[in-house]
Amino acid sequence: MKKARARHILVPGEADCNTLKSMIENGEDFAAVAKAHSKCPSGRQGGDLGEFYPGQMVREFDEVVFTGEVGKVLGPVKTQFGYHLIEITSRTE
Repeated sequence: MKKARARHILVPGEADCNTLKSMIENGEDFAAVAKAHSKCPSGRQGGDLGEFYPGQMVREFDEVVFTGEVGKVLGPVKTQFGYHLIEITSRTE
């Protein structure tokens, strides 16, 4: 069964999401950025969402996590909650 582990950063606006992505791409630590900026309670754990299976997250999020490149910061991904940066830390098929 497919499963994945990911961390994310949730912010209300796409521009904020792009700014944070640039910070990470320029060397800032993903977990530190998540702790400082994410609006999701997971931000306190550096954005770590733990392990989950297909269908446990909203559709847009699931699609990225189960098809995107592992280890790369993906996004912005728009969902009903706002804009996400997603880093897939592991995935099994």
